[in-house]
Parts: sequence; structure tokens; C-alpha cells
Amino acid sequence: MCHGSCVIFGAKNLSAEDIKGKKVLEVGACDYANSLRLIVEAYHPSEYVGVDMKKGPGVDVVCNAEDLIDRFGKDSFDVVISTGTLEHVRDWKKVLSNIKNVCKPGGIILITAPSKGFPYHAYPYDFWRYELDDAKNIFSDFEVLVIENDFQTPGIMLKVKKPGKFTEKDLSGYKMYSIIENERTNKVTSSIVKNRRLVRTIIKDLSKRAINKAKRTIK
Repeated sequence: MCHGSCVIFGAKNLSAEDIKGKKVLEVGACDYANSLRLIVEAYHPSEYVGVDMKKGPGVDVVCNAEDLIDRFGKDSFDVVISTGTLEHVRDWKKVLSNIKNVCKPGGIILITAPSKGFPYHAYPYDFWRYELDDAKNIFSDFEVLVIENDFQTPGIMLKVKKPGKFTEKDLSGYKMYSIIENERTNKVTSSIVKNRRLVRTIIKDLSKRAINKAKRTIK
């Protein structure tokens, strides 16, 4: 999913030189609202593949983000795009490793992700919040071309280039802020995820009851 500032960022930072005749992969491609696809396809890539965990508009291949390398192989795409997706993946380290490695040397990665302060939104889950320092650390093994805060909502936006000789940074001990646990952590537990889902169900049920009660009162 790509909101207004994401579309503007993509339009400003993806050029014909980046895209024309190149293979493009979009991770989390289901088009719930806006998408960079029309902008990118206007530059005539040789191929545009949208992947997501389930079928939907903009999805060409159903594939979990953790399985990109298994599905496509290393160094398969010239450009990799992921907008509004990384907060929803439980194993962000594996997903980002897949994104880095499916990109060819000299290729481009463009990412947007929410920061702390962005509201909870589960599709079906919502785990992480990324700050500029996180992005700089995560992509310290890439050449950073653009990195900035989202001007519309709490979030980060970045464009990076994979070096010709790529040595992936070890992020195994890195902690990310979890909106579920309300602290920086290496992982979220199954029990916390289940409890969060239970809380959402209860709140939804209570909201319905409150609405029905208000309707009865009005009548």
C-alpha cells in the first residue's frame, strides 16, 4: 500500500534511467489504495512482477516475502520496491535479507515504512516501526542515495544502491521497535500476537455493542 507522500517520493526518485529495460520486483504489491506501478511501468521496464501473500489487484505472483530467494533466486531483479509492507512481516530480518539478495549488484531498492507514532493497522498483523537510524544501520552495506522522513505521516523513505561487491551486514542481534510489545526487541512471541488479536476482537465487539446501544437509545 502506498499513500500520497509515498507516490510523490517514488515519482521523484525513480527515473527512466533506473527503470527502462530493467526487471522490477514489487514486494507487498496488493493495491489497497495507491501504487507506484503505473509510474514505474510508464518508464517501460522489461518486466514488472508484483508479489504478495495472497491474490489481489497488482499481484502477479503469490509469494511470501520471506521466500523471495527460494522463488526467484539471488541477483534476479534490477529494481526492488516495497512500500507500506515491512511493518507487517514478522521476521523483518529475513525479509530484508531476501530483498537485498534478490536485487542485482548495481541495482536499486526503494522502501517506505512507518515510524513510531504511526497508528496500529493489522493486515492481518502489524509488528514494527522503523526510524531513520534503523534504516541507516540496516542498509549500511548499501550505497544510500536518498533517505528521509515521510512528510505526510510518521515514517521513513529511502532509495539505496547495491554495491558491486556485496557483503551483507549481520543484523542477527539488532533490535527493532515493536508496536505490539511497545519496546525494541529481537522478536515477538506467539502468545503476544495471539493476545493482540484477542484484544482487537474484543474492542471490535464492544464497538458494535456501543453502536447498537446508541441506535436503540435514539429510537
